[in-house]
Amino acid sequence: MEELRSLLHWLPKVVTGATAVLALCGLAYYTAALLAAGAYARRVRKTRALPPSFAPAVSVLKPVRGVDAGMYEAFVSHARQKYSGDYELIFGAAPDDAGARQAVQRLQLEFPECAIRFVECPELLGPNGKVSTLVQMLPSARYEYILINDSDIFAGPEYLARVMQCFASEEVGMVTAIYSGHCVADANGKIPVWAKLEALTVSTEFVPGALLAMQIDGGVKFALGGTLAIRRDVLRKIGGLAPLVNYLADDYQMGVRTIAAGYRVAMAPETVATAVPPYSLREFAAHQLRWLRTVRDERPLGYAGLPTTFGLVWSMLAVVTSAGAMWSWALLSLCLLARVALALSVGIGILGDRQVLRDLWLVPLRDVMGAALWFGSFSSDDVEWRGLKFRLKKGKLEQVEP
Repeated sequence: MEELRSLLHWLPKVVTGATAVLALCGLAYYTAALLAAGAYARRVRKTRALPPSFAPAVSVLKPVRGVDAGMYEAFVSHARQKYSGDYELIFGAAPDDAGARQAVQRLQLEFPECAIRFVECPELLGPNGKVSTLVQMLPSARYEYILINDSDIFAGPEYLARVMQCFASEEVGMVTAIYSGHCVADANGKIPVWAKLEALTVSTEFVPGALLAMQIDGGVKFALGGTLAIRRDVLRKIGGLAPLVNYLADDYQMGVRTIAAGYRVAMAPETVATAVPPYSLREFAAHQLRWLRTVRDERPLGYAGLPTTFGLVWSMLAVVTSAGAMWSWALLSLCLLARVALALSVGIGILGDRQVLRDLWLVPLRDVMGAALWFGSFSSDDVEWRGLKFRLKKGKLEQVEP
């Protein structure tokens, strides 16, 4: 009985101490990410100060499925590129996808001076439908350089120029780019809070983490699906696209395989935006769990360290477990200040995402949800994607429901 009393006496202090230590780890993470963001911003300013001098012909492949909100505006942004070299836009979709075909036909009529083609992709070669479509599109590409991005990616007019300039170095086999999340309103013109949380995840959590990883690794050791530009000869050396039809994180696989082949992945001095649908709570949770379980499957050690990035959450718990001690409030204030500074410096300063300022008050909720979903991700290896359920095993997808 005496031992039980002693345990009950010390347990709250142990919990308080643990939350305080984890909060300090989070504060250190915010600081390191801020420094990494600053270093990246300086490199981008220096690179953009030099006019692009390398503009090879490039084939832009955009797999399409149905009609998504904001999709046509994303198409238009690619047709309005200020690029001194030749480029073509190739869209691929299933033969019976009337919505995708009509959107491409409209684009062809609006921009007759731009080389735009639609490719029918009738086969499903594996569970990753996007890669399956890309495999069937690739033979139609005329040029040596290939750029792949999703149908909802919105790009600025200098996008192609800044991405392709990176290939001026022969060491570069692939170029990728960071991106922000742009919320799309629902049928009533409203943006659900869950869509705002998703966009905050991209602009204030995912991108800062990617920039810090670049700083720690001394370069880019991954690739991001918003932009996957690659030389055709490099693509052949890594085995092409066909082996990726069974993988969920095809962008990650392309990046690590390019590096394994002896080439460098470059981060373009440019950002793009991806459309965030008007998610419900269930859709938001399903998307977040899919991303979390993918990271856990591909990079288990990095995933295990994710809780140390939840500094704001741990500092809030420290206030509760310490019964509102003055030091815990000071720690919470420091973590909140650092978290907000990181969100603004990356979200607005680097990505130019004005939605971050509008939704800044949601950051604490975003972090609490993120921590809860991290713990919840261990409940299963299943992910939902395009209305289907799959099981992840070493990066590969196994369909568990028809």
